[in-house]
Amino acid sequence: MSKKPWDGRFVDSTDRTVEAFTSSVAFDKRLYRYDINGSTAHCRMLARQSIISEDEASQIVEGLHRIALDIKKGRFEPDEAMEDIHMNIERRLVQEVGKVAQKLHTARSRNDQVALDVRMYLRDEVRGILGALTALRRSLVEFAERHIDVIMPGYTHLQRAQPVLFSHHLMAYYEMFTRDRARFKEALGRINVMPLGSAALAGTTYPIDMAYTAELLDFPEVCANSLDAVGSRDFIIEFLAAAGICMVHLSRLSEELILWSSREFAFVEIPDAFATGSSIMPQKKNPDVAELVRGKSGRVFGNLTAMLTVMKGLPLTYNRDMQEDKEPLFDTVDTLKGCLEVYERLVPRLKMNRQAMENAAVEGFLNATDMADYLVSKGMAFREAHHCVGEAVRYAMDQNKELHELSLNELGKFSNLFAEDVFDLLTPKQMVDRRISAGGTATDNVVRAIEKAKETISAEVAEIKANEE
Repeated sequence: MSKKPWDGRFVDSTDRTVEAFTSSVAFDKRLYRYDINGSTAHCRMLARQSIISEDEASQIVEGLHRIALDIKKGRFEPDEAMEDIHMNIERRLVQEVGKVAQKLHTARSRNDQVALDVRMYLRDEVRGILGALTALRRSLVEFAERHIDVIMPGYTHLQRAQPVLFSHHLMAYYEMFTRDRARFKEALGRINVMPLGSAALAGTTYPIDMAYTAELLDFPEVCANSLDAVGSRDFIIEFLAAAGICMVHLSRLSEELILWSSREFAFVEIPDAFATGSSIMPQKKNPDVAELVRGKSGRVFGNLTAMLTVMKGLPLTYNRDMQEDKEPLFDTVDTLKGCLEVYERLVPRLKMNRQAMENAAVEGFLNATDMADYLVSKGMAFREAHHCVGEAVRYAMDQNKELHELSLNELGKFSNLFAEDVFDLLTPKQMVDRRISAGGTATDNVVRAIEKAKETISAEVAEIKANEE
């Protein structure tokens, strides 16, 4: 039975089942690098404030560096009895440098130490997700630019509605993922606040310099309230919420690719490298990647719900319930990163079936609204025009024709305002390019949107490179 750092208060040893039940080292070991970096900065601050000596600090920091190297090279096996990675590192540090290691925990608690580590971890992961969203959006924009002249049906209620540019459809997802990126970037500002120095909950009596520690760890600000610093997980909940919304968008894109790649639509073909076959039906090519992304959205939604449930009834400050923050967080990070990466690689490799899209755009009376607008341009009230064209649609259906296939004499049965020029407005190209309102599907609009998106992405890439340097 391992000796615990806190066992001075206890007579009986911890039951083995309790050790296993309370241990988090199996999953929080991924925080080791942040724990060591945080401890190094804390140690340097203690020496700078003369709370420990410079020689003691040097021994501790060197020991921490050796531990980091051992972990990286697989020479460190955490002990479950030590509960978490933080206590495992602390015990190993004592083995490395002796009793001086016990001074490292001066002026801090595991409460603010864990909060620090998670914030540092999530800060790095969010920065990576920002880059992944930039890469995915660049794939969408480049694909949209390559297919700028392809027309497809736009849908409402999964029924063909009006023709739109395929590029316009893709750029709708660009906008969704742009908002996602903005949410993560805003959340990053609230993640990037340093709690170390808040100690267990009330702060510390030692003359620490939290601003200096924050500077060493690249935090722009320090938590303003020690109770909030150790008792809040808002920053995790906000991240999970942003991840959930992003997964909604990925799931909707997945659903469309699943539909579009079916024989019923045949708009796109998913490349073989991103599909799987059937164990029994030789002809099958299944959109498993898209289906898995759609399915994984449920995991992320569940993680958000789990975290909200953990936190909703907790009194201030720290409660052990909060140990349950890490598994949903880690799982969401891994899931979201995997989904973004696979789609960034999949989108450019999609194979378009232009003919199927354009055939679908001329069937199903998609030009009915344009015919009504034509009558409005001749002086008819829109509601009357709507009724008139509705009658024409019913007639065309009985004749097994599309609206543009009706003769001028046939259209004259519904209104004497129809003239030969109506047919010029009923082609998919005309219908698309006349949608000139801001954000509409007109080709000029979409070209401008693509150019603006390319400028935005170039700026983001430059910012990412600058941050890396």
